[in-house]
Amino acid sequence: MSESSHAEESKTAGQVIVDSLRELSSTLVAFVKAPKALWGINIPYVIEGLVYFGILTILGKYCSENVGLSDLHAGWVYSVFTAGITFAMLFLGGVSDKIGVPRALALAFLMFVLGRGLIALSGSIPLGQGVGSPMFFTLAAGLVITLVAYGLYQPAAYAGVKRYTNPKTAAMGYAVVYGLMNLGAFFSGFVSPAIRHRFVGVFPPNGLTAVFWAYTGLCVVALTVSLVILTRKTDTEAVERMAREAAELEENEGGNKKSDEVARGSAEPSPKSANLRFAVLVVLSVFSIAAAVAAAIGRLAVNPAITYLLVAVFISSAVYEFLRVRPDHPFRDARFTFFIFILIPVQTLFAHNWLTLPYYLDRAFRGSVVSDYFELFSNINPILIFILAPLVAGLTARANVYTMMIIGTLVMAAPTFLLVIGPFMVPFLAYILLMSIGEAMWQPRFLQWVAEVAPPGKTGLYMGIGQFPWFLTKFVTGLYSGYFVATYIPKPETGLPTNTEVMWLIYALIAMISPVALILARKWMVAGMKERHSE
Repeated sequence: MSESSHAEESKTAGQVIVDSLRELSSTLVAFVKAPKALWGINIPYVIEGLVYFGILTILGKYCSENVGLSDLHAGWVYSVFTAGITFAMLFLGGVSDKIGVPRALALAFLMFVLGRGLIALSGSIPLGQGVGSPMFFTLAAGLVITLVAYGLYQPAAYAGVKRYTNPKTAAMGYAVVYGLMNLGAFFSGFVSPAIRHRFVGVFPPNGLTAVFWAYTGLCVVALTVSLVILTRKTDTEAVERMAREAAELEENEGGNKKSDEVARGSAEPSPKSANLRFAVLVVLSVFSIAAAVAAAIGRLAVNPAITYLLVAVFISSAVYEFLRVRPDHPFRDARFTFFIFILIPVQTLFAHNWLTLPYYLDRAFRGSVVSDYFELFSNINPILIFILAPLVAGLTARANVYTMMIIGTLVMAAPTFLLVIGPFMVPFLAYILLMSIGEAMWQPRFLQWVAEVAPPGKTGLYMGIGQFPWFLTKFVTGLYSGYFVATYIPKPETGLPTNTEVMWLIYALIAMISPVALILARKWMVAGMKERHSE
């Protein structure tokens, strides 16, 4: 054992905390002095966080009360929309690598304006109600355009963070951009109820359409900021500056480390094979999903179970065929695949922030201030993440990634058992605080890890691939959440009793699968991650 490592081990807990705070301070100072181009990503990210999570918080209520859908079908809308976003990332993640970060972001914001404008329009003119109404199809068109835009937007934003930060500020960069979206989400908790209550008479029955129009206007603001700040000039200046700073940091560390970007920079991207079978399977998957939806709502005289089986078969076959001709694809790496897919159970808690919490607060706490301002109480988690993410990132910048994943997922999942006590304010607030701490511990580090293992020129692509399990999480959770809401938190007008305790017990047991599996696979996973980082 070297003298330096012995000295590190002999430090007291107080010294470790002081050193961590000193490291956090220096990293924050370096980040504040970041290139102008990075703020062209950060400022619109706050606005987009407000709009995106603001819409998610009220979309279920809008579908149920304005469009006239059942809780089950409203859950399906969530399922297709939120899962579609991540599915779009899988195919659009590499666009920013081809056309550049500034252009990709500008294109995404233009589509946001169009998509969210259609969502607002659906409630502004009389178009009927129900699944087959023009109102529903206008809403659906807006949601589809928005999900495509978001599939382009988020990978481009994270690619920009990597592009405009150096090795010293990278961890803080990912944590800050993650925190900024959450800050925007918290603001939506104030914006939405204020507008909703003010315009309820103008846009009956609940004023939600006015909120959608306000969010459309904010998208225009975000587009303008992005175009003004993130120009070709600021992009070039930022890239040149980061190259200089990275070289200086490498020189200060001894000059004996080769950058991963340089070491792998000569690697040629693997050729993509045209695959007719894959295209056919994708088409069959789309048709089978449409058939499953039609069967579930009674529009197709087929047993729904058969259509669900077809969906599973065609999608699985499409994924297999896609990977078969791509030997270098990340999904061919068993450890990488396990690492991102095993997070699905704990990630269901993210989805329940909009799939379940708004209903829970609106209905289980009915007659209280919590119900009247359910948007605000649904978005306490984001402000906590805004505060905690950079702090935790600075304090744990040198911590082992896998260890952070285990501790973070455990701290996030376990507090769900507090909600089993019942719909009381103190257990709810304790749950939000503790699960937010856990989220801040592992989520930004996971995003950073995915971006950093990406080969040169493929950051956007890898970010899209890394989000694929998130697609499955949102899709599957959305399919059953409506049933749980209707069963355990029924609409007040039904007169049926609530039973939120059982619902949260089931959700807690699901979430705990992730930390338990990570602990059991630790030895196998750590060995593989050491090999990957040593390449």
